[in-house]
Amino acid sequence: MAQADGFVMVEKLIDECGKITPGLLKGAVEEINFQDYDLRTVMDRPRSRWARRWRFNQFQFVSVMGADWVFGIAIVDLKLVANGFFYLYDFSTGTLHEQSFLAPLARGVEIDPLPERGAAIFANAKVNMSIMPDVDGRHIQVKAPGNIQVDLTLRQDSDPLRLVSPAGYNGWVFTRKSAGLAVDGEVRWGQEVWRTDEATRGSVDWSCGFMRRETAWNWACMAGQLPDGRSIGLNLAAGVNETGVTENALWLDGRCVKLGIACFDFDRYHPEQPWRVTTDDGRVDLTFQPGGVRKEKLNAVVLASNFRQFIGTFEGQMTGDDGECIAIRGMRGLMEDHYARW
Repeated sequence: MAQADGFVMVEKLIDECGKITPGLLKGAVEEINFQDYDLRTVMDRPRSRWARRWRFNQFQFVSVMGADWVFGIAIVDLKLVANGFFYLYDFSTGTLHEQSFLAPLARGVEIDPLPERGAAIFANAKVNMSIMPDVDGRHIQVKAPGNIQVDLTLRQDSDPLRLVSPAGYNGWVFTRKSAGLAVDGEVRWGQEVWRTDEATRGSVDWSCGFMRRETAWNWACMAGQLPDGRSIGLNLAAGVNETGVTENALWLDGRCVKLGIACFDFDRYHPEQPWRVTTDDGRVDLTFQPGGVRKEKLNAVVLASNFRQFIGTFEGQMTGDDGECIAIRGMRGLMEDHYARW
């Protein structure tokens, strides 16, 4: 690994000594060679290859924001169990359509450790979900009972944010994120169809690592089109990826601009009230009004999750890299409040 202009340039994520170099990654990482990592217990005992495999978590989440609807899909591999879900929220009716599936021991689930060109697949007798690499983005397909068919292509993913950061005592997290991507295609749910248009935009979140055993975070994502036709996207998080580098970024017309530390102000026990999210560099000041919510609670012996992802509308302002004040009016997006033990 080499340092250049504040970025870390890598050929492989894990070096020949079994270590990571935390920081922003300037170029693409072709393979997450996690088995080469020198993973140890908190008492410094080396972990076996088998243990490294079972402690390595991966997930992909893709969202698409239309003027009056939002679609989300996730494939999550936690080894002991995998989860696949997808949903569509219709603002015009206030209806949330959703389906969710579990796969014990991740049977039928495959996420290649290849951030740029790997496939993510969740398949069983009921559903086929896939997030596949495309020429300059991702291709999403879903086939499920009830005449559910999804065919969406996200394009122009040319300047993602890539970083690796320490997690807990001896782990790390790699993430590759982008927002404000152009989208083509449609979502068919029963007899209803939601189609993209020129203003539809999407986001991609590809993450993996030896994550903290117990983790909690807030997350915001927004994607849309400004009145002048430029695309805009936003990714903010608090609680993860904050050791020396953050995953907070703005995409304006496809170009990634780093942002400061994010602060989420909301009432966890009355989350239907407006949220506020800001950054310490003064470049983001947004309110968020939740509409729908996708939520689930799991409290098992080994795994636990209190997950709430809110679909709603952003208002406020942001500041571009050149000092431009960007007004945000009625922009669709997501807010998340999540506790996980994995």
